[in-house]
Amino acid sequence: MIRLTFLGAAQTTTGSSHFVEANGKRILFDCGLFQGHRKEAFEKNRQLPLDPASLDAVVLSHAHIDHSGNLPTLARHGFRGKVYCTPATLDLCDIMLRDSAYLQMRDLEIINRKRAQQGKNLFEPLYEQQDVDKIMRCFEPEPLKRQVDLGNGVSLVFHNAGHILGSALVQLDVKPDGGRSRRLLFSGDLGQPDQPILRDYDVPQGADVLLIESTYADRDHPSAEDVKGRLKGFIDDIHQLKSKLIIPAFSVGRTQQVLYYLNRLTEEGRMKPTPVYVDSPLSLKATKVYEKHRECYDKEASDILRQGIDPMKFPGLRFIETPDQSKSLNDLPGPMVIIAASGMCEGGRVLHHLQRTVGDPRNIILIVGFQAENTLGRRIVERKSPLKILGDEFELNARVHTINALSAHADRTALMRWFDGVKGNLSRVFAVHGEPEKVAAMTALVKQHGVADAVAPVPGERFENV
Repeated sequence: MIRLTFLGAAQTTTGSSHFVEANGKRILFDCGLFQGHRKEAFEKNRQLPLDPASLDAVVLSHAHIDHSGNLPTLARHGFRGKVYCTPATLDLCDIMLRDSAYLQMRDLEIINRKRAQQGKNLFEPLYEQQDVDKIMRCFEPEPLKRQVDLGNGVSLVFHNAGHILGSALVQLDVKPDGGRSRRLLFSGDLGQPDQPILRDYDVPQGADVLLIESTYADRDHPSAEDVKGRLKGFIDDIHQLKSKLIIPAFSVGRTQQVLYYLNRLTEEGRMKPTPVYVDSPLSLKATKVYEKHRECYDKEASDILRQGIDPMKFPGLRFIETPDQSKSLNDLPGPMVIIAASGMCEGGRVLHHLQRTVGDPRNIILIVGFQAENTLGRRIVERKSPLKILGDEFELNARVHTINALSAHADRTALMRWFDGVKGNLSRVFAVHGEPEKVAAMTALVKQHGVADAVAPVPGERFENV
């Protein structure tokens, strides 16, 4: 018997977490942080819907914080099982979870200082560095394509998902006593084909039940061929106006993509010499992890390396490390490009750069990734002025542009091309990791493509005998 309970990334894109009970094994697919409204996210992340000590294993699709970020909370509350992931995901989690703990403690100090002044009870941290140490000792890296025995007739295989470095499709095979094996396939976050650096997704066969992401189930991305041209146009613009191009970008995945395209423009002689600052210590560490795991690279990136060119470096690029160095960027004149986390503008150094730039109509805010509901990034895309940034309000006069072709999430066409490749004898499909209209679009598409039993679960919904 297999039972599925959807705990997160159901009717939303954050807090990915799906609970699988199979042959007596208790397994969690992902354990991500909820992001969005601060008070709501704070409460959801604290209120674990199951006893961590009762879990046998966590199977992690990739390292993004909305998929991995609540793992230390499990360790803090008694989890002692194994966390299975790919080797690159382990290395990324080691830096990302430590960064997450640091940022939470820093924010908590500010919040508790205000609460102490108001005579209110102080908040406890969600987790601390020692909890990160505990969970990292639980990690068990496994390469793609290797079958891993989890016991009780349950086995695991990872396949390439093509989303970020180390991202994986999760295949779980469950063989009951005397019965036919049942195969679950979890897409995690599926990558858009033909993205720079990484190989395209695999198309594994034989699944009976599928959990499929739905982030862009209702639309297609523009052609990636346009990305370099648009970036060149924005850089020419800031040279003419001596202004700034601010790119909020996730430290893992999106930052490396942008650096790759800027490298190509430089190597092709199409980009004027431009100061480019990556203002995120985590981005520097993540880029080093990317450099380490070149087994994940596609043919184009591998060919560039063989020519002796590092595909993520170019003249004028500088990584900013200290807070003082970061603040000093605000006093420098343009033209310049600042790439800074977080990608949804919900924290990190990008916030003080936005404070200094959103009011000037010469500047450009370039959005290069999905912006979840109730995030500052979504309000910028929707031009909801004034913007509240770190407690103060600012008029949004800067120009706002988006490059959806840089998204690491598969669009509708790519999702359905992959679905048609894996569907085989699928009997059930669950649409996850999408806002309500997206999962509704996905269930409709799945039915059009030949699988009648397609549903979009709500948080907490349980399905027996899948």
